Parts: sequence; C-alpha cells; structure tokens
Amino acid sequence: MPVRRATAEDAHGLAVVHVLGWQRAYRGLLPQHVLDDLSIPDREAGWVTILGDPERQARTLVVERDGVIAGWAGYGAARDADGPASGELWGIYAHPQYWSTGVGHELLVAVEDALRAEGHDAAYLWVLEGNERAASFYERHGWLDDGGTRIEERPGLSLRERRQVKALRA
Repeated sequence: MPVRRATAEDAHGLAVVHVLGWQRAYRGLLPQHVLDDLSIPDREAGWVTILGDPERQARTLVVERDGVIAGWAGYGAARDADGPASGELWGIYAHPQYWSTGVGHELLVAVEDALRAEGHDAAYLWVLEGNERAASFYERHGWLDDGGTRIEERPGLSLRERRQVKALRA
C-alpha cells in the first residue's frame, strides 16, 4: 500500500507503532522503567493533538500493511535555528513486526520527496546515540553523520543524540 498523509482516525495506530517502536528499538539504550511506562492511550492522546494541527497533520505520513498502520514519519522545516539544513526528518518509526520489510524505506523516500517538493535542498535528523540499527539504515540511504550532537531533555530523561544530514538535490 502506498504512503499517505495521516488522518485523525490514525491516532491509535500511530500510538501503537510509536510505543512498540520505542520499546523495541531503545531496549538497552534507555532505562527499562522509561520504556515500561510508555502508554498507548497517552501517546494516542498526543497524536490526537498533533493531528488536530493542520500543519503537523499534513507533515505526518503513514504506510499500512494488512489493514493496520505499519509505520509513520514526520517531517518539515528545520526546528534548530542553527541547523545545517532547512529541512528536518522529525521522526520515523515502523512497527517491530514490519522491520526489514521495506516500510522504513518507503517512508524515508516519501519524506525526502516531500522535503524536496517544499523547496529544501538538504535535511537533517537526530538519531539516539547507540541506536546503530537506525544509524545504519539512514547511512544506507545517504544520510551521513556530520559530527553534530545534542542532549534532548525530557522529564526524567536525557537523550544523547547525533545528527545525520543528506543533500536532497544533486
């Protein structure tokens, strides 16, 4: 099934992918209690808010498999004023049962196309330090570590991240 824009009806499916994706991808990278405390209903409420914002809804893509949300991606203008590019991949997750099936690839290609269509010549993303599976996935798609790092503070948690960038035009 092709990649499409998210709708308000997708909030639950997005939340399932979000929570299960974090619990699987970040096991051993984040404290287990943080992963155990993730809540699909809480995340669904967050997605309802996000999808209620026309700009964010328009920049959230989903792909389905077997009638369920198999993955999602969010993108748009760079959120870091001093970033290396004007576009940003805000997040991309696939349901663990769909890892290595092409879902991530489909979403990433669609995001790159959408960023180009919006006039961005380059984009960046942040990947959790130690998440080599994700970093390798992005590298295979031409996203390269540029040495940028940050610590994203969340309640009770500091996420150490490194930046990867990609030129979107030759």
